[in-house]
This record gives sequence, structure tokens and C-alpha cells, in this order.
Amino acid sequence: MDETTLDKIAEIICGNGEQYPEYGSSSKLTEFFSRARLSRFVHDGTTRQRWVLACLKDCSREELAKVLRRLASPLEYAGNKEKIHQALKALNEATYVEGFQIKLDGLEPKFEKIEISFDAETAVELKPLSPPDFINLGLESGIGEILLSRWTEAQRCIDAEAFLSSIIMMGSLLEGLLLGICQKKPFEVNTCSSAPKDGKTGKVKKFHEWNLAEMIDVAHQLGWLGFDVKKFSHALREFRNLIHPYEHMVSRSNPDKDTCGISWLVVQAAVNDLAKSIK
Repeated sequence: MDETTLDKIAEIICGNGEQYPEYGSSSKLTEFFSRARLSRFVHDGTTRQRWVLACLKDCSREELAKVLRRLASPLEYAGNKEKIHQALKALNEATYVEGFQIKLDGLEPKFEKIEISFDAETAVELKPLSPPDFINLGLESGIGEILLSRWTEAQRCIDAEAFLSSIIMMGSLLEGLLLGICQKKPFEVNTCSSAPKDGKTGKVKKFHEWNLAEMIDVAHQLGWLGFDVKKFSHALREFRNLIHPYEHMVSRSNPDKDTCGISWLVVQAAVNDLAKSIK
């Protein structure tokens, strides 16, 4: 593999960024290579990423395969779905230029050849997604119809270039679905470590007392929302707060067509992910 690809893989192993599953300290780097059955690599205290890159460059083709398989293995992350997703996403972005990707067959990482294309004309167009079947999600009676109505109304606001109204509608849609899922899965939600607690009693708050930020964080911790969707959902939440005129005045923020387009795609992805989590 090209040295730039190896350097990107070294960055993933070191965990130099919150987009990567785990931070690799000196001892953890040595342990990682040992788990990849390459115990001859023992970190010598030099710059972490530079050292890992040197190790990768010293590997044979078969040894590099061992490193990639271990880095993509669910066993490396104790089955944590979010970390597994982060690892696979980062790895496949790094190896795209090499013409292959890594997929999981159960617990076993498998290499798969892909066709490389950087032709701008073949770029995938981001298109609106279809709404999930809100009515048959098993939520509280009547809420499914309301959520479907708000999905449709959000799209109408965008089409009419009522951008602030569309952002507010998107936020209410996401919050409504999150609350509905919390009520449907109370045990999982209430036992989640990030569930908000009352400052006086120390008990988990009643669901109607939760704010949108708290519901997003819990949904992420439970694996219902991916890391990227979580971050974009918080950004949407901040725009949604423009419903308050004084907040709008202080922030001096005015959602435009591009803001709404991106936010709508994020909300649709989040809503569809949440719908899948309760089916």
C-alpha cells in the first residue's frame, strides 16, 4: 500500500481524533500489535503515529492483512457497535484509493475489491429519503399520524423557502420520535448511564422533563444514533432554538437553503435509524 494510506491507518490505530474508536497510548499500541499476532512490535517511546507508520512499513502483505483484520474486528472493541462502525468507516475511507474495502461477515472481517472513481459526473446526488412507517412503529396511539404530518410539513416549508419554519418543524419531529421511543423502551432508557437525573433526588427524570439534547445523547449511547448523526442532531437542536425570538436576535443566525437541505438529510437519516431501532 501507498505510504499515505499507511499513514492514515496509523492515525486510526493511534486514535488521533474523536472520529476514531479508541485512543492508543504507548502500552495500548504494543497490546494492539500483540493482538494482531505481531508481538515483535513494542513501542519504544517515540512519536506514536510515526512509530506505528514505521511498523506498518516494516510489515509484509500478510502482516498488514492481520493488522487491518484486527483493527476492523468487533472483538477489538468488545462488541461496541458505535466503535465498530467508526473503525469500519475510517478504514474504508483510508483504503478506498487502494481499491478494496472491509466488510464484516459475522465477527470475521473480509476484504472486498471495489471500483475506484473520482469522476465528478458520477458523484452520488443527495436526495430526500422516504419517511418510515410511523403508523406501525408501535408508538403511543395517535403520535404516528402526527409525526408523519410533520415530516410532510417540513418538506413543504423547505419547498416554500420558509427556512426557519422548516428547521423548527424538523426539530419537533426528531424530538417527538425520540420521546415516543423513550416511552416504548423505558427500561433501556432509564438504565442508560447518560439518562438525565434530578439534582435533588438523584433519580432519572420523568420523560416529559427531558430536553432534546438529553434524548439525543441517550439515543447515541444506546446505539440508536451513530456518532456523526448525533453531532449533526445537536447542531440542528441549536438551530431549532431559534424558535425563541430573543435567541434569534442574539445569535444573529438565519438558516438558508443550504442549511435546511443539510439539516433535512440529517433529520431523515436520524429518524430512519431510530425507526429501525424499534422494529
